[in-house]
Amino acid sequence: MTQELFREDAYLRECQATIESIGEQGIVLDRTVFYPLGGGQAGDSGVLVTGDGRELRIADTRKAKDAEGRPTGGICHVPAAGQEELLAQLAAGMTVTGRIDWERRHKLMRFHTATHLLCHLVPQLVNGCSITADYARLDFNMTEPLDKDELTAGIARLVQAAHPVQVSSITDDELDANPALVKSMSVQPPRGTGRIRTIRVGDEIDFQPCGGTHVANTQEIGGVVITKIEKKSATTRRIVLGFAP
Repeated sequence: MTQELFREDAYLRECQATIESIGEQGIVLDRTVFYPLGGGQAGDSGVLVTGDGRELRIADTRKAKDAEGRPTGGICHVPAAGQEELLAQLAAGMTVTGRIDWERRHKLMRFHTATHLLCHLVPQLVNGCSITADYARLDFNMTEPLDKDELTAGIARLVQAAHPVQVSSITDDELDANPALVKSMSVQPPRGTGRIRTIRVGDEIDFQPCGGTHVANTQEIGGVVITKIEKKSATTRRIVLGFAP
């Protein structure tokens, strides 16, 4: 099991950790600030710094899986290609410092929080999601047309209103009693620990289970615009977000 420090504090940029294992899937640490691909959000990149200052570049972060493809609870830090010599010198038990690419992570946090604002403006179920450092998209299960300029103006208002963004949790039973909190048709909140992580934006803007990383206040999102609205199918409308030029 890897301790997921990013769940409680998305602003942590680095941490000291111990290598637990090194394998084909990547390097598993006992604790990490690197977010693994999941919930539509891309995995973090960055570096692992050895005790003597050498840096192993991490290209991606994924959840470790067993032979049957089931998550093991570990988080794999995937080295960029061409670092075989340094990688061969690492071993389980060594101490390293994990440091994320903060500029890229902050873009992911801004976009992810912006998608919650979009869920407020378009109160339909989501059946697809992708959050990268360059753009974010949500696929809504709906047939009605959408206005790009109107949605861009709506997001701008919510950003400027400086709504706080809070991380909390509810119990499995509380979620069962309020199934409408789940707004995604494609991603279900993880169960098994007894509590489910939630994100609340403002008092009444958005509240739903979510495991991703977010900014602490909507004002921190900055300029975000709707770059495209597509009709992906008879019942799907895709909205693509980008940063304002």
